[in-house]
Amino acid sequence: MMWLKDWGLLGLFIGAYLSATVIPFSSDFLVIATILAKLNLPLIFVCATLGSWLGSITTYFMGFYCKWEWIEKIFKIKKEKIEKHKAKIDKWGPPIALFAWLPFVGDLFAIGLGFYKVKFLPVAIYTFIGKALRVLFWIAIYLLVGDKLSEWL
Repeated sequence: MMWLKDWGLLGLFIGAYLSATVIPFSSDFLVIATILAKLNLPLIFVCATLGSWLGSITTYFMGFYCKWEWIEKIFKIKKEKIEKHKAKIDKWGPPIALFAWLPFVGDLFAIGLGFYKVKFLPVAIYTFIGKALRVLFWIAIYLLVGDKLSEWL
């Protein structure tokens, strides 16, 4: 998916969306690439956050509406794994969506929240906050260290 970096902000949006749905990829690489390419930081924030947020919302609705056979086929997530996390979802509810950005388990949270029909609006808000903080983290690192960020990676 690194070819998306050549598409600029549109590639960032598409990559962020896909990485939050069916493609096992971290959009962090695209965020960093667009930052280092000196694209507009506020637009990077908007494109990466909205793309990733919409991807997680799509994943939430997959859990909400789809048959488990489809989820197992697309995400390779067994129903038992989501049921195992039911206690966490019941305990924490919508705030667990703050962690939808995490690799691997983030999709489980989004699907689980949908599967257990947790109220959409709070899930959407918490998901947005978590996704926004993730992008802000990379922008803040860049603002603190500048182009040295590329040396560290």
